[in-house]
Amino acid sequence: MSDSSVNIEQLTINTIRTLSIDAIQKANSGHPGMPMGMAPIAYALFYKAMKHNPLNPEWINRDRFVLSAGHGSMLLYSVLHLAGYNISLEDIKNFRQWESKTPGHPEIDHSLGIETTTGPLGQGFATAVGMAIARDYLAALFNKDDIKLIDHGIWGICSDGDLMEGISHEAASLAGHLKLNKLVFFYDDNQITIDGRTDICYSDDVAKRFESYGWQVLSINDVNDIVLVERIIKMVRSNYSKPTLIITKTHIGYGSPNKQDKSSSHGAPLGEEEVKLTKRNLGMPEDKTFYVPDEVYDRFKKIIVCGKEAEDMWNEKVNEYKTKYPNDYSLFESVMSYKFNNNWLNHLPKFDNFDEKIATRVASGKILNAAAIDIPALIGGSADLNESNMTEIKSSKSFSAENRIGRNIHFGIREHTMGAILNGMAIYGGVIPFGATFLIFSDYMRPAIRLAALMKQKVIYIFTHDSIGLGEDGPTHQPIEQLASLRAMPNLIVLRPADANETIEAWKYALKHTGGPVALILTRQKLPVIDRKKYAVCEGVKNGAYIIKDTDGKPDLILLASGSEVSLCIDAAEALQSEGVKTRVVNFVSWEVFEKQTEEYKNSVLPKEVKARLSVEMGVSQGWSKYVGDYGDSLSIEKFGASAPDSVLFKQYGFTKENIIFLARKILNS
Repeated sequence: MSDSSVNIEQLTINTIRTLSIDAIQKANSGHPGMPMGMAPIAYALFYKAMKHNPLNPEWINRDRFVLSAGHGSMLLYSVLHLAGYNISLEDIKNFRQWESKTPGHPEIDHSLGIETTTGPLGQGFATAVGMAIARDYLAALFNKDDIKLIDHGIWGICSDGDLMEGISHEAASLAGHLKLNKLVFFYDDNQITIDGRTDICYSDDVAKRFESYGWQVLSINDVNDIVLVERIIKMVRSNYSKPTLIITKTHIGYGSPNKQDKSSSHGAPLGEEEVKLTKRNLGMPEDKTFYVPDEVYDRFKKIIVCGKEAEDMWNEKVNEYKTKYPNDYSLFESVMSYKFNNNWLNHLPKFDNFDEKIATRVASGKILNAAAIDIPALIGGSADLNESNMTEIKSSKSFSAENRIGRNIHFGIREHTMGAILNGMAIYGGVIPFGATFLIFSDYMRPAIRLAALMKQKVIYIFTHDSIGLGEDGPTHQPIEQLASLRAMPNLIVLRPADANETIEAWKYALKHTGGPVALILTRQKLPVIDRKKYAVCEGVKNGAYIIKDTDGKPDLILLASGSEVSLCIDAAEALQSEGVKTRVVNFVSWEVFEKQTEEYKNSVLPKEVKARLSVEMGVSQGWSKYVGDYGDSLSIEKFGASAPDSVLFKQYGFTKENIIFLARKILNS
């Protein structure tokens, strides 16, 4: 490599550094240390290693880059700007400002080259594993020996914090087990955290840890040695049989005379004087801010040319594929655009035996298997609970290191990473991922669920064993506050169907819904199949809440319930009706969907003039006050459960027809 090449590379790397520290200084907020230390890796990835086209950031066969250490966001914004993505110098100057394209932590926007939202440490690492699973499944589904439509890498940067978080252990373990190749992470081993050196809390042998997981582990002792970095990248490509971790020794705050290798450079601006000293130290003009030499811009123009050529070559392959394999190409188009025909509706089970009782988890399993016949995008599994969650796709095999075409993913007892992997799969596109566990263990998944909601990703959660109705397993397994907790999350749709037929409608909603994840809340215990000839048809699910049993004229009382408690309320309402109490039962399948309805519809279901209301749900009452009003009440559970048969628990906690009638009379007489 010539001296001129070395000089322009060093100039480019230092430009990434100074752009980052200038933006952070102007915002008076941010994390300069990591961008300064990892600038050589960002340069090497975007200029030398990755196949990408800044003119079409959503090209299907592009390499993906995940900045799991999202606090180093200015590293990403700087290199995206230089590489020609739609992030201008003005956007860099507006770092962390209102409605800026450059928020404090990266927020998903494929049009800008930002592949996923990161910041909560470890999430990006596990999300990348999900991307690799989706990639490998779609590659197995569509690639041919002579034409590969899906053939690219997934690259990322992670930090000490990412690898300390428990989710990284779960994700790395599963990735190694599945031998997810072309998945490469650079570990920013700068040995500094906010509180000081990492050795105050962290003494893992990271290399041995990842080797034990089945990863290829490589090292770069000097991240500023660009020749070595390039050599290691070539070495990675020569062995793509397993995931790779590259341990890179870096200096946080590299180039800062007074803050290099100090925790003070992690999460605060360097200060105006230190910025000038740093620029002087790096050989950059200290009196210029947001300075990009013309030769740096010129150098990155080559990336645009190469990226366009790579996509053009791929498009030629696509045209050849379209000619040779027209049926497969038609399916490829429909899968990647989520445009499926409605044949799956013809395979749905029918639940018309009104003397039958069936758990909604069992009904869900039948529905899932029927839908999977015609929707190849459906892929997922459970956290080691397939037999309890009823989530095995019986027409398919398991996704494994040996069989990428399988649609049953065995996540193992790794709920947190399952949630993040589902996010990565949804972000990748072309698949509708689902994941299942008991409702109580949604707590383990919550950070990933929150990110799915924040990113508005199409993920389906199947949460079974939804109440004290699971019985003898006791309070550790009985959800009490989980429904309220999930309902509090923006962009998440929570559906709790009352019987098998409503479960069909809930699945229809989940498969069609866009703009965020959907949680199906299902029972372990068997429920009556509600007679829809006598009570309202279950299509009312699409409105979130609907009148399932009504009375003539204005009701005296409204009972509100969801899930298994709806049938109980219907029984109580029939008894009250026989006593002359005009009783309406409102089936509250989903608060979120109900709130999307018109005020006229909502008032027709819950007339303001009817003050006597009672909500019935086996969980905390939090949130129900909005619907029962000042004069209503809630039958709820405000403490943890207990170990006993479900019939005993229902009686002890007051979820009986007799107690509902008692509480209803109390409200009416108050």
